Amino acid sequence: MRIAQIAPLFEAVPPKLYGGTERVVSSLTEELVAMGHDVTLFASGDSVTAAKLAAMRGEALRLDPTVKDWVAHYMRMVEQVAQRAGEFDVIHSHIDYFPLGLLDRQRTPFLTTLHGRLDLPEFKMIYETYGHTPYVSISDHQRLPIPDLNWVRTVLHGMPKDRLTPQPVDQSYFAFLGRVSPEKGLDKAIRIAARAGVTLKVAAKIDSADRAYYEREIAPLLGQGHVEFIGEISDCQKPDFLSGAHALLFPIDWPEPFGLVMIEAMACGTPVIAMRRGSVPEVMEDGLTGFIVENEDEAVAAVARIPSLDRGQVRARFEQRFTARRMAEDYVSVYEELIEASRKPRLRAIGA
Repeated sequence: MRIAQIAPLFEAVPPKLYGGTERVVSSLTEELVAMGHDVTLFASGDSVTAAKLAAMRGEALRLDPTVKDWVAHYMRMVEQVAQRAGEFDVIHSHIDYFPLGLLDRQRTPFLTTLHGRLDLPEFKMIYETYGHTPYVSISDHQRLPIPDLNWVRTVLHGMPKDRLTPQPVDQSYFAFLGRVSPEKGLDKAIRIAARAGVTLKVAAKIDSADRAYYEREIAPLLGQGHVEFIGEISDCQKPDFLSGAHALLFPIDWPEPFGLVMIEAMACGTPVIAMRRGSVPEVMEDGLTGFIVENEDEAVAAVARIPSLDRGQVRARFEQRFTARRMAEDYVSVYEELIEASRKPRLRAIGA
């Protein structure tokens, strides 16, 4: 099968440090190639892939301070994909609504995986404008704000089985991994760790958009003796970081579409204590891979139950549910359905 993957341009594929969508696109692309498919990846030129790389610009947008209008780069990429559409059996987009108008007007089957939140009014407006095109959700909960789109499947994320593995290290702290922003709940994680009497190590990115929040709300908390702020870390640093944690704290306060850090922790055998928000109940199995809680008090109470969890079983559930091969097989099934549907004659209503 000849497959086009359209990746975001803000980070390389895979990202050097933080970058959830780009990391998923990389996992999917490499697994499709390993399965024998002919894959072309439309991404920034500093991406690394076994697929054919169609470099849309020299480097990721986040690394180029000269970029003033990132939308222009996306529109140029969409045009180049459309010009080459006939080369592919299916086109798979990961860049939200940007290509919908153009790709809806050509013959190659295409689908869009929506990776972000959908609970903003503008998102409902734009996606319903193209409500007939095929969409994939990354959790069932993600669909709730716009339930009537042409949802063809929910495909949970996955990653290579051996990218992150349990390490033979002692557990001595809690981990927080991801991004510093109000919805990610780092302030809650700091309070939970303090009440539990456990050190919290924070491996997190600070976006420029969240810098003021960090300075106002988080920086004053970092002087507490139980908090160690590490900053962004790479994939090669994650196994030791996550394996050394009693648990990953994931006290989010927003409708999380998936939460890749949860399966990264599970891959290392590390349980997760997570707030019941968004996709969490679809990813986590309460009492098996961690604990799903309603508030900070329940999170603190869950700490005492961590020794009851089997870290080997946490890893086993990752292998059963969240590998890149399972994700790729799910998407290939969707591709085949779309290709088959495109071969059927489309009947027009009388008078149309």
